[in-house]
Amino acid sequence: MQNSAAIEMPQWLLPACGNYVQTTNIEAQMRFVIELSKMNVSYETGGPFGAAVFELETGRLLSAGVNRVVPLSSSILHAEMTALLFAQQSLGSYSISAAGREAVLVSSCEPCAMCMGAIPWAGLSALVCGARDEDARKAGFDEGDKPQGWVEKLENRGIKVTQDVLRDEAAKVIRDFALSESKIYNG
Repeated sequence: MQNSAAIEMPQWLLPACGNYVQTTNIEAQMRFVIELSKMNVSYETGGPFGAAVFELETGRLLSAGVNRVVPLSSSILHAEMTALLFAQQSLGSYSISAAGREAVLVSSCEPCAMCMGAIPWAGLSALVCGARDEDARKAGFDEGDKPQGWVEKLENRGIKVTQDVLRDEAAKVIRDFALSESKIYNG
């Protein structure tokens, strides 16, 4: 039995984060996240998904994550989950809001059932999504069973949800990945 695990992000991720120009513009933040998803595919370091956590007021990058499911043999290593993990670790708190920060999670795709479940407990103020659930499903990914009205459920918890930000660009990364015959887990 193993009782510890290391979550290693690709070597290219930190230098890529250095290219981020601080902004509160959600389209610019989404372009950054989509670029991470493209790089994850081109470097063959995981699936076609990227995410980042930004301070809401300043646009400061708190963390970034990419999908590492296949290379690290763990179904929980979705881009959103890794971005949340590293944001919380850097703030020293299980909750971003408990650490005194208001933050937005920007994801290249709507969250799957697992990631959607983690969002309220992460202490986020907002969620911004690029591609839609159906874009990922069309490519062959199993997104799980999210509750109907999931957007309203998050908003009722005080988490503002914005969908379809640069959707076509984000969905193209997922489609191109599927067409490349790369491994689609849980498909």
